[in-house]
Amino acid sequence: MLHFLLPRFTYAPLRAFRNVTAGIFLLISPAYAETTVLALGDSLTAGYGLPSDQGFVPQLQAWLAAKGANVRIINAGVSGDTTAGGLSRTDWSLSPDVDAVIVNLGGNDMLRGIDPATSRANLDAILAKVQARGVPILLVSLRAPGNYGEAFKTSFDAIYPDLAAKYGTVRAENYFFPVINQKTRLLDPEYMQADGIHPNAKGVSKILDTLGPKVQELLARVAS
Repeated sequence: MLHFLLPRFTYAPLRAFRNVTAGIFLLISPAYAETTVLALGDSLTAGYGLPSDQGFVPQLQAWLAAKGANVRIINAGVSGDTTAGGLSRTDWSLSPDVDAVIVNLGGNDMLRGIDPATSRANLDAILAKVQARGVPILLVSLRAPGNYGEAFKTSFDAIYPDLAAKYGTVRAENYFFPVINQKTRLLDPEYMQADGIHPNAKGVSKILDTLGPKVQELLARVAS
C-alpha cells in the first residue's frame, strides 16, 4: 500500500485528517442531517383523544424513521383551532430551525360553518408567511360534507387545490379519504374514535399510508 512508502511520522497526521474529513461529511450529508418539520394544525395534528405515542405526529415520526428519514417533527397542533387561530400562531411557530411546514387546518372552520371565503383568506395568509421564509410546504386538503349546501361545499373544497397551485406546495388529498368506507361513503367506525370526528390510532396509521408519501415528497424538496 502506498502509505508504506511514506515516512512513518507522516501517516498519523494523514489518518487524522482523513477521519476529520469523514466526520464533516457525515454531518453535512443529507442522509445524516436532521430535518425539522413544523406540523401546524388542529386536533387532528395534536392527537386529540389518543395516547401520547399514538397521535398523528408520533406515528408520522415513527413512519418516517422506518423509511430511514432523520426528521424531528414539531407538534404545533392545537385542539379546536381554526384557520384564524393557526394564522395567529404562524409567525412565532416558524422558528429559525424549521426546514419545512405541514399545514393541516380548516376542519373546525367547516364544523362551525365559517364562510369559506374567510377560511381561504386565512390559509392564504399562512402560506404567504411560510413561503416568505423560503421553506417548502405540504398543504393537507379537507372536503366539506353535503349538509352545508352545494354552494358551501363547492367553495370550501376549492380552497386547497387553488392555494396549492398558487403557492406551488405539495398537496395531500382529503385527509380522511383513507378512513372512508367506500360502500357507505361515510367515515368508517373501525378507524374512528367514539366522537365520529377524530381517527383512532388505527385510523391514523391508515391515513399515514397515503399521507406519509406526501411528507416524503415534502422532505425531498428540503434536500433539493
